[in-house]
Amino acid sequence: MCGIVGGVAKRNITPVLLEGLRRLEYRGYDSAGIAVVENDHLHRIRTEGKVSQLASLLLHDPVVGTTGIAHTRWATHGKPSELNAHPHMSGNEVALVHNGIIENFIPLREKIIALGYKPQSETDSETAVHLIHQQLSQGCDLLAAVTEVVPQLSGAYALAIITVHEPHRLIGVRYGCPLVVGLGENEYFLASDAMALNGVVKQFIFLEDGDIADITLNGVTIYDANGHKVDRPVRTIELAAEAISRGHYRHFMLKEIYEQPQAISATLEGRLSSQQVYAEAFGEKAPSIFEQVQNIQIVACGTSYHAGLVARYWLEEWAGISCQVEVASEFRYRKKAIYPNTLFIVISQSGETADTLAALTQAKQLGYLATLAICNVAESTMVRTADLAFMTRAGVEVGVASTKAFTTQLIALLLLTIVLAHKRGLKKETEQELIQAILHLPKVMLDTLKIESAITQFAPRLADKEHALFLGRGASYPIAMEGALKLKEISYIHAESYAAGELKHGPLALVDKNMPVFAIAPGDQLFEKLASNLHEVRARGGQLYVFAEEGSHLKAEEGIMVFHLPKVHPIIAPIVYTIPMQLLAYHVAVIKGTDVDQPRNLAKSVTVE
Repeated sequence: MCGIVGGVAKRNITPVLLEGLRRLEYRGYDSAGIAVVENDHLHRIRTEGKVSQLASLLLHDPVVGTTGIAHTRWATHGKPSELNAHPHMSGNEVALVHNGIIENFIPLREKIIALGYKPQSETDSETAVHLIHQQLSQGCDLLAAVTEVVPQLSGAYALAIITVHEPHRLIGVRYGCPLVVGLGENEYFLASDAMALNGVVKQFIFLEDGDIADITLNGVTIYDANGHKVDRPVRTIELAAEAISRGHYRHFMLKEIYEQPQAISATLEGRLSSQQVYAEAFGEKAPSIFEQVQNIQIVACGTSYHAGLVARYWLEEWAGISCQVEVASEFRYRKKAIYPNTLFIVISQSGETADTLAALTQAKQLGYLATLAICNVAESTMVRTADLAFMTRAGVEVGVASTKAFTTQLIALLLLTIVLAHKRGLKKETEQELIQAILHLPKVMLDTLKIESAITQFAPRLADKEHALFLGRGASYPIAMEGALKLKEISYIHAESYAAGELKHGPLALVDKNMPVFAIAPGDQLFEKLASNLHEVRARGGQLYVFAEEGSHLKAEEGIMVFHLPKVHPIIAPIVYTIPMQLLAYHVAVIKGTDVDQPRNLAKSVTVE
C-alpha cells in the first residue's frame, strides 16, 4: 500500500528518495510527496497522481538537502488530493509521513484543534504531526517528542519524522506496519520495503512492533515498546536489477506470468526427492508437529484465500484431514470453536497483509497446536511471528495482480498435503505418483504458456463485454474464482464465479448470448458432471469458452470454443489451469488500455485493515 522512504546522509538525499518512491510504485498509490531539510527550513513538494508528476515538479523547483522523507499515499481518510498528500507539516518546523490508519484520529483531531492547530487536510495522519510539534514547542527534542506522542496513537502505523531543529536526525516508528532501516556508509535510511533501497544499501534492520529508531549521521539507535535500547539483527539482502525490471516484456504482469516455471522450480528445490517430500522444509519443528495434526485452519485474503480453497480439496482428499478456510477479515471478528490439534496456516505474498497478520497474532493466543506461515518474504513480520514457515521463492512480484506468488503458494500447499498424507498412511505407490507429477510441473507450465497465442487472438471478443461468468467444479472451482478476480482486477469487467453445479440455483438466469461463460474442465472425476452443466448453458443460448485437456471429447462447435491444455495428473491441474486465467485477464486488459500493473483503487501490499 503506501510507501515510505527517508534518509540522513552527507549528500543530496532527494534523488535517493525519488528513486525509492519509483521502486515502491508497484504497491499502489494516488499521490506523492517529498520534504527535505534545506538551509534550516523544510522544503516540501506534493502532488496528486504519479511519482513522474512529482519528478516533473522537482525539475522546476529543485529540492536539495541531506535529510528528508518521501511518500506515496493510497487514500484512506480523505480523497486523493495535494492537500491530503504526505508529507504533512506543522508550524513549518516538523514533517511526517505515515503508513497505516490512526483509528482514534477523531478525538486526537479535536485535541489539536483545542490546542490551537488548524488542520489543513482530511487525513488521520496530520493529527500526529501536530501532536509532535506541540511537544517540540514544550522543549522536547525530536526523539522525546515522538516518544511522548506514540502512546496516544491507536491503530496500525509506520511513521518517519524530521524537524528543522535537528537537521541531521530522522525518527522512525513501527507499529503494525512494516518499516526497515537501511545501513550505508555514513548514511542511513528508512523505508516501508527494502526494495525501495535496492542499489543504495545491502544491509537492513527490520524493526519490530513498538520499535522507535533514532537515526543520525552517527548511526542508528533502536528503542523497544518499553523504551529500552535494543539490538535488532542486521540482514544482508541483494536484489538483482532484473528482478525489478520489465526486461523485454510490456508489463511486469506478463513477465511474472512467464517466470512461473522458474519460480516453481525454485520453490521445489531442496524440498523433495523422487521418493519423498521433506517435512523439514516447513521448519525444524515441523516433523514432530505434523505428527499431531488432526485439523487445519487456513486464513488468508484475496488470491491467497483462493490458494487456501484449493488446498482444502487436496488436504481432505489425499491426507484425510478436515480443513477450514476463511477470509482473514471475517475470522478476526467472530467467536471461534477451536478443534484439538489444529494447525493454523496463514498465506500471504508480502507477509505484511494487515488482516492476515492480525489473525495470526490472535491465533497465537487461542490455543492452536502451531502456526505456519506460507510467504514470499523471508524478513516479513508473518514469517518471524509464526512457529513454522515455508518460503515460496517466487522472487520479487511487482504487478498488483498476483501471478507467480499464487502458483508458488499452491506448490507449498501441495507439498504440505503430501507430507501430511504420508504421515497418515498414504500408499507408497500413490505418493510416488504424486511426487512425479509435481516434479514434471515446471515443464508442463512451459508447455501451457504456449496457449498465449490462442488467447491473444480471442481476447478482442471479450474486451467490449461488461460481464463474464466463470465455472468450475471441485478443486477447479477456486481457480474459476481466481479467474474472475483477475479479470475484474485489471480489465474492470464485472466477473463472477460459481461452482458449476450451482448454475440452476440462480446464475442460469444471467445466461444469454451476451454473457460469456468460461469453464475450467480438466479430465478429473467431475468432468462428466461439468459437461452436463455446460449443456445447460448452451440450451439457454450462452456462449461457452472451455479450457479442457488435450484428448477431451469436448469439441468446438457453434457457441462453444475449446482451448486445449496439456493432459496432466488431476492433483496439479489447478496450478496448470491458472495460467490461461492469468493470460486471459492480461490480454483483455491490454486491449482495453487499463493500467495492468497498477490497477485503479488497488494496492500490492494491503497493510491497513
